[in-house]
Amino acid sequence: MTKCGYVALVGRPNVGKSTLLNHMLGQKISITSRKPQTTRNNVLGIKTEGENQFLFVDTPGLHLNQKGAMNKYMNKAASTAIRDVDVVVMLVDRLVWTDEDEAVARRLEGLELPLIVAVNKCDQLDDKNVLLPHLQVLTERLSPNDIVPVSALRGMQLDRLESIIAKYLPESEHFYPEDQITDKSSRFLAAEIVREKITRQLGAELPYQMAVEIEQFEQDRGVLHIGALILVERDGQKRILIGDKGDRIKQIGQQARIDIEKLFDTKVMLKLWVKVKSGWSDDERALKSLGYDDL
Repeated sequence: MTKCGYVALVGRPNVGKSTLLNHMLGQKISITSRKPQTTRNNVLGIKTEGENQFLFVDTPGLHLNQKGAMNKYMNKAASTAIRDVDVVVMLVDRLVWTDEDEAVARRLEGLELPLIVAVNKCDQLDDKNVLLPHLQVLTERLSPNDIVPVSALRGMQLDRLESIIAKYLPESEHFYPEDQITDKSSRFLAAEIVREKITRQLGAELPYQMAVEIEQFEQDRGVLHIGALILVERDGQKRILIGDKGDRIKQIGQQARIDIEKLFDTKVMLKLWVKVKSGWSDDERALKSLGYDDL
């Protein structure tokens, strides 16, 4: 009996959804950093295990009090994913419960779908005895079908989480070939890797008014040539990104190239440009021109 279904990974920003997806797949397709709101799009990760095909939807974190067009886009992306799936996995962080967690919980109220709560980063708890009372509180607040402590980063209990999800997958033919791991284009994945390296390198120095657009993507004589345009809002951000004598942009390019070569299993020539485009992150038309228009 073959089963196939969509599984939304939901939760507040920076709770570990992208890390969980990458570890469930055994391959990196969703970018991660310590900064919240790294994920901007719903990213589909496909895992075929025997007769089960899991279609994981990694959603942007739902966040409060953010009025910009990009923030509205990310909230809409997350809400849309919850509407169109077969199973919902809500991630929470150990014993922490914030207003943003509460906002996610409210979005899930009245949802007639199986809900699994995954309590992440449990490997970081010094006293595991404090976990049981918290699991009871979460059970009373969320009324999940199942609740399971995990560590996305360490791979702890992910097999158990997968077997719990499998119980709720509907009977169905598989939607994708068994060797396919995402529905995103190669250009999208390359752009996301560059964006991850920028976010990790710059941290708080560069706000979220930054996007990456792939302008060249061509295979020639065994080498993949990629040209990526990095958009920022202000000249000061451009200077920060380029760094002293171009050192920082060079480092970002080197780190991104290594990951892109690993992903596509080919030699890569990567060129990066930085351009100032004022106001793009709060302009819905500009967002659509950059590909944020799939909702």
